[in-house]
Amino acid sequence: MSNLTPDYPKLAQQIKAWGKELGFSEVGITDIDLSKHEQQLQRWLDAGFHGSMDYMAAHGMKRARPDELIPGTQRVISVKMNYLPPDAGFAKTLKNKQKAYISRYALGRDYHKLIRNRLKKLGQKIEQEVGEYGFRPFVDSAPVLERQLAEKAGLGWRGKHSLLINKEAGSWFFLGELFIDLPLPIENENTFEGCGKCVACITLCPTGAIVEPYVVDARKCISYLTIEHQGPIPEQYRALLGNRVYGCDDCQLVCPWNRYGQITDERDFHPRTQLKDKDLLELFSWDETTFLKNTEGSPIRRIGHERWLRNLAVGLGNANFDPDIISALEQKIDGCSDLVKEHIQWALEQQNNKQPSLRKTQRLIRIVEKGLPRDA
Repeated sequence: MSNLTPDYPKLAQQIKAWGKELGFSEVGITDIDLSKHEQQLQRWLDAGFHGSMDYMAAHGMKRARPDELIPGTQRVISVKMNYLPPDAGFAKTLKNKQKAYISRYALGRDYHKLIRNRLKKLGQKIEQEVGEYGFRPFVDSAPVLERQLAEKAGLGWRGKHSLLINKEAGSWFFLGELFIDLPLPIENENTFEGCGKCVACITLCPTGAIVEPYVVDARKCISYLTIEHQGPIPEQYRALLGNRVYGCDDCQLVCPWNRYGQITDERDFHPRTQLKDKDLLELFSWDETTFLKNTEGSPIRRIGHERWLRNLAVGLGNANFDPDIISALEQKIDGCSDLVKEHIQWALEQQNNKQPSLRKTQRLIRIVEKGLPRDA
């Protein structure tokens, strides 16, 4: 670091300006005291709500103690970046049972590298100003309580679905952090709590994963089940997944604050044509080579082809009856893994249960031919 003591208030303003230039919609600075969140974190872990995400528990309270994670850390620069694309219109995909619903954040480029690179550039700009110092960027890459830090940095409040909400931007944004060893002035912690008595996200969660305000049981969450969970999807949740094959946005789709969602300036976050509004059958037909090609640079790629087929098999089981679906499932079953086979067998059972009986089909034909009312 330079021998001259920086003008920290001025530097803080420069950091915010640099952050905007780098594409962040908002930048806040906070201290590292998260002690008030430690009990809730421990209760969540003790309840097993992290499911098979062992890394959540492996670091203990380091998640709430940034200076134990990175010794010397004095402040955290918290940033947000909007990802809502223009003409989103994804709710119509959710309603069409034959289509594959993919969470909005995953339809474009993987945000992890993009935001991490921008944070690194921000750290380097600070270094050019003050000389060598300690900094490290994080984007879902370490045990960090990012929403609590963002709340302390004044970027919004944690909604009852546990996601951060901003009254000017809703919740369609990514978060990232830059840990630094500079004693910058900090923001006033957000004190606005905009959820009030609203419980739309709790009531309308398809699997009841929001077990109480601000507490999510990951083991029930569709995002966890389709992305993080590596084994069979528990049978009691399969029908509830509907056509959601990668992630779930329901708690955000029903949130009143998302009427203020801001359109992203990042073209990389716009939906890719090979993923948006696609039939379940088309995606299920991809072999592993096609899957890897079409998900290059996408967060979807990390679940691998096997779990991709697992999720799609569940979606096909929940789709409306279609002989082509039965045919596709039957063709895939012999050459697939035991994990995928289990879900294909379930899907075939669901499709066969929906298959109209011959008598019912003949009766409907007779009704149509004679022009009789359907209750005849």
